[in-house]
Amino acid sequence: MTATLKVTHKSIGVEVRRGTYDIIVDGRAMGTVAMNHTTAVAIEAGHHTLQVRHRRKSSRPRTFDAAEGQVITYRCTGKSVLPVFLASFVIKGVALQLHRVA
Repeated sequence: MTATLKVTHKSIGVEVRRGTYDIIVDGRAMGTVAMNHTTAVAIEAGHHTLQVRHRRKSSRPRTFDAAEGQVITYRCTGKSVLPVFLASFVIKGVALQLHRVA
């Protein structure tokens, strides 16, 4: 009973945080994704929490349900509007953005 999680590191325009991001599923490192690349990892069907990290910076945790054989796709980026970018220096979890792709 497995599903596939695909994470793409893509940004439109200039991105300051361009490094390789760690893919964290349910608190465990499952791989990395480099800028302009996609990483696919096999996960068990069920309820999961996804987060991406780059050094001390991270995204907010996102929860999702995966059915057997389903492909779940997310896009991550380090690009954000100026107020969020400035807040990311003191607020953990807002430096990286993680969006579900339909």
